[in-house]
Amino acid sequence: MTTYLEKLESGHFYHVYNRGINGCNLFQDENNYIYFLSLYEKYIDPIAETYAWVLMPNHFHFLIYIKDVKDLTGFALNLSGLEKPPHQYFSNLFNAYTKAYNKYTHRHGALFERPFKRKLIDSEEYLRQVVLYIHNNPKHHGFVADVVEYPWSSYLTSTSQKDTKLQREEVLNWFGDKKNFVLCHRNFITNDEKDYLE
Repeated sequence: MTTYLEKLESGHFYHVYNRGINGCNLFQDENNYIYFLSLYEKYIDPIAETYAWVLMPNHFHFLIYIKDVKDLTGFALNLSGLEKPPHQYFSNLFNAYTKAYNKYTHRHGALFERPFKRKLIDSEEYLRQVVLYIHNNPKHHGFVADVVEYPWSSYLTSTSQKDTKLQREEVLNWFGDKKNFVLCHRNFITNDEKDYLE
């Protein structure tokens, strides 16, 4: 089992997650969720492909693939590869969101726990399990009875036809097809969180 503070490296899948400092909320309302996702697109899309995600009131999970250097474009690329190490792009995301959230909610100080957690995903079976875990997180924590009821995850995008940057087709292929993807989510029973978070 890998550690939860793996170094982020090009060409690998990772489960990235974190929570509010001392368990505090990261999102108060719809505007916060939307703004966080817009910052995610700005800071993370240039360096990573996203396969699954969920934003919970006080924590989040992402399944990402750090792009190969040859696939990087724009501000993320210089002659030697990444302009900064991949974890720095996440730090920039969290710092930008914290500044805006603190202003919005009239608070000050740190918002996210440090360092943020990341686990190397080293098999297709593990990829499937992490997708199921991420999408079932709202159900696991009692926010909804069914994953289709939760708006702040990639589940609905995964089962839709709308345009998306989410790596939907590859995710569905891990499950064989959309029908099996849906069935696996319905039948998923959350194991001990240690299987996913440590």
